Amino acid sequence: MSHIRSIGLATVVLFGLITRSALAQQPMPQMPPSPQEPRTKHVRPPQDAEVHAAGGFLFEEFHPINGDPMDARIFKLKNGLTVYLSVNKSEPRVQTMIAVRAGSKYDPEDATGLAHYLEHLLFKGTDKFGSLDYTKEKPYLDTIENLYEVYRSTTDTNARKAIYHAIDSVSGIAAKWAIANEYDKMVSGLGAKGTNAFTSDEETVYVNDIPSNEIGKWLRIEAERYRHPVLRLFHTELEAVYEEKNRGLDNDDNQAWEALMAALFQKHPYGQHTTIGTIHDLKNPSIKKIKDFYSKWYIPNNMAIIMSGDFNPDSVIRLIVPIFSTFHAKKLQDWTAPVEAPLTQPVVRDVYGPDAEFMEMAWRFPGINTHEAKVLKMLDLLLSNSTAGLIDLNLNQQQKLLEASTDVESNNDYCEHVLEGKAKDGQSLDSVRDLLLSQIDLVKEGKFDANLLPAIINDLTIQKLREYERNGGRASVMMNAFIHHVDWKDQVAELDSLSKITKKEIVDFANKYYDNNFAIVYKHTGERRDVVKVTKPPITPVEVNRSAQSDFLKSIDSMKVPPIEPHFLDYKQDVKQGKLTNGVPIYYKNNDENTRFMLSYVIEMGKRNDKNLKYALDYMDYIGTDKLSPAALKTKLFSLGASLSTSVSDDEAHISISGLQKNFKESVKLMESILKSPTSDDQTLHQYVNRTIKGREDSKKDRNTILYGALRNYAEYGKVNPQTFDLTNSDLQHLALTDLTGRIHSICDYPHHILYYGPDALSDLTASLNKLHIVPEHRTAPVPVEYVHQETNKNKIYFVDYDMAQAEVIMLSKGLPMYDPTKAPAIAVYNEYYGGSMASVTFQTIRESKALAYAVYSSYSSGQKKDDPYYIFSYVGSQADKTPESMKSMFEILDTMPRADKLFAQSKESMMNTLASDRTTRENVLWSYERAKKLGLDHDIRADVYAQAPSITFDQLADFQKQNIANHQYAIAVIGSKSKVDMKALGQFGDIQELSLDEIFGY
Repeated sequence: MSHIRSIGLATVVLFGLITRSALAQQPMPQMPPSPQEPRTKHVRPPQDAEVHAAGGFLFEEFHPINGDPMDARIFKLKNGLTVYLSVNKSEPRVQTMIAVRAGSKYDPEDATGLAHYLEHLLFKGTDKFGSLDYTKEKPYLDTIENLYEVYRSTTDTNARKAIYHAIDSVSGIAAKWAIANEYDKMVSGLGAKGTNAFTSDEETVYVNDIPSNEIGKWLRIEAERYRHPVLRLFHTELEAVYEEKNRGLDNDDNQAWEALMAALFQKHPYGQHTTIGTIHDLKNPSIKKIKDFYSKWYIPNNMAIIMSGDFNPDSVIRLIVPIFSTFHAKKLQDWTAPVEAPLTQPVVRDVYGPDAEFMEMAWRFPGINTHEAKVLKMLDLLLSNSTAGLIDLNLNQQQKLLEASTDVESNNDYCEHVLEGKAKDGQSLDSVRDLLLSQIDLVKEGKFDANLLPAIINDLTIQKLREYERNGGRASVMMNAFIHHVDWKDQVAELDSLSKITKKEIVDFANKYYDNNFAIVYKHTGERRDVVKVTKPPITPVEVNRSAQSDFLKSIDSMKVPPIEPHFLDYKQDVKQGKLTNGVPIYYKNNDENTRFMLSYVIEMGKRNDKNLKYALDYMDYIGTDKLSPAALKTKLFSLGASLSTSVSDDEAHISISGLQKNFKESVKLMESILKSPTSDDQTLHQYVNRTIKGREDSKKDRNTILYGALRNYAEYGKVNPQTFDLTNSDLQHLALTDLTGRIHSICDYPHHILYYGPDALSDLTASLNKLHIVPEHRTAPVPVEYVHQETNKNKIYFVDYDMAQAEVIMLSKGLPMYDPTKAPAIAVYNEYYGGSMASVTFQTIRESKALAYAVYSSYSSGQKKDDPYYIFSYVGSQADKTPESMKSMFEILDTMPRADKLFAQSKESMMNTLASDRTTRENVLWSYERAKKLGLDHDIRADVYAQAPSITFDQLADFQKQNIANHQYAIAVIGSKSKVDMKALGQFGDIQELSLDEIFGY
């Protein structure tokens, strides 16, 4: 189950409003040089620090912590700005984060959602970029700011409409001076990936992944970004705000989460504020209050620069210090957390919506920097660690409910422990609640094996190995330490401190904190109640000045940087090949970083060959062996730190195990024992079948599964497709135990190969597997069924009625009949120009200029195999009543490619910088090789793109677009409420076929 617990630009696409304020105009606060060292409140490591100077500015460096696997270097500038640096040479890229301790808990009571609005507006530029001429733009921006203050203080409906009409008119004039998405253009030009931001309870964080040779440019851009932000193009963001709020109201998980937090925190903003904000505050934005918030919280002694990647930290800190020391620090204003009264009885809430039913319950605990938070983490993993926790074994594996899980939300003032569960068919949510509480009771009574505690530490150790391999993982650790005021030596010692927590501590803790002092939400399937949708304001499309460039952008472009030489895979060198004595091929990649291994048996048949196969491999979660019960098997795997997983696609199946190399032989021996002697019983199978059927019914209530799974497949293939080619419910009910265990036992008799990533030498690996992986006989895979891609000779709409305020559209059109590697460079350039980022043509036109859609993108993509056709894939998510208009705009862009020469050049530059600095590493080398083989490639196709893309002209790209994209007909999948979508207007795009859920799911 997922919840919207933080909101980011990737999921929101911008939020720009706010609330209450006076008419007085206030300039956006600038950051002049700091005249003196500020009095700042910060937590620094207790070890000694050394003072250094760079560019005439002093800064401190704290001594490193012995045993730090990240070798983090931590600095503090004289103005209080904290800098975290961690070197990782695995690829010439750097994960960057700029973190601000300014989350939604700090929102004013009359302006909820403000922190999040500001996050998105900080992509709009400053007086130096994002504007053709700020001196001419500013008077209109001032007028808009004043009009919003009048608007929010006016209650008469007609008067508000008149004021908003004036806002819309003035905004159209102001937009003539704006350059939309210039920040995104600049960082995209660097070769940035994952440009984003997110806001949660405690923090707002701005994210980029940049090539390591572009650090100097990135620092200049970010310093300018925070120097003097200008909140331009404000009114077009209203539409994104309303769209996102309505999406949240359509999301049952989100509604249940907000209800749970409001019940648990009846005073604190954790429950009384939502990151997005209330409908009232969304309708009454205040630019002035946003500026006030920025001035209060966006100060250097409340911020951190975080970087992990390939760089020299001594050089980087000497770049940072002169640039960011000029920012002015302030005394951080006090913020006192409201104290919650103890709960003496359960606080119950009910939520209704079309999704499947579930329940979730939560308890409050002291905040993250307490010993209680550490004990809570261990208790949570004792309950559920996805393998051998009490809930995993006693409830999930024994199939006493549909599914259950736990989660800990750790914040500065309080932590929350959340238990979630879904009911089986005929089971009440109260029964699910009682089953979850029974596992808490087991902890209270000490009825658990103390040996689980060191196994949990072992599992956490492996998780840390994975986390520290990635720049993003390292940066996140440092970011969280800053946001939560965690002393770095405590961060380094986290696993050691957790390992000292005893069984007695956990038992005492459970008895102290767990009682009837919880909040609980029952999420029922039914019509939503008391849901007020946010109505859209009238918005006139604005100019985006797509080709314009500010002098600041030009100055960034003129900065010379040393090039990064690309490195593409040489499959003959990067993937070693071997063979077992039984003829099974091995594809090998050495792990020279740590002691982690990954082993995967790739079975060369899939669901198209055998409908039963996916159920057989799924059933492995509930079986034992001739020597171990299912629970004992799981416990043994967990004690080894081994993780076993399975998956089945249309054409292949994977049985994979990963863990620590020291336990490789024992881990693989356990996996082989499952394959050789799978054991189960009829009762377990009966429960599995009933749960599977209930899960199917639940999936038919999930709009994402409906759209991206069933409806898209129906639009692409027709009635016989990857979704409908499946066992019926009756087929499932007639399964015999041997239908599943027999397939598990014989699966490695079919053609397969082995992938290995780890520290063992290929010769040692081969010797081990020759003893462990015995293939008694060789079988021929069943002939696969063929799915036929429908021709898209005319537009046709496939519509599913679903109770939602939004409508979502997928447009599919069949392209070239099979994979053609010679087309790869042109396709890569086209996709970057059309839909590669927020600076792309599709986003700028439909989202930025016309404010028609919350989310929009388009691409031209190959299939997974050589004989698969290409497809044009376009997506629009908008308010239901705007669906026809947004589709019309998408058709226009697809048929007539807008020409923007500077954007085209920037798109190519961005793509080339990304290709030069991207590295495929670790087990991803093996997966890249697997994908290449399916496409008939013997080399890394990125090398072709890098060599040929620079010479592609706009005219050549336009020819490609005319030949392969323009004037196509589409199979159009639409999900939305029939009562809200204008069906007559929708019918102008093609014949509409209304489909039932039974038709598209096939059961």
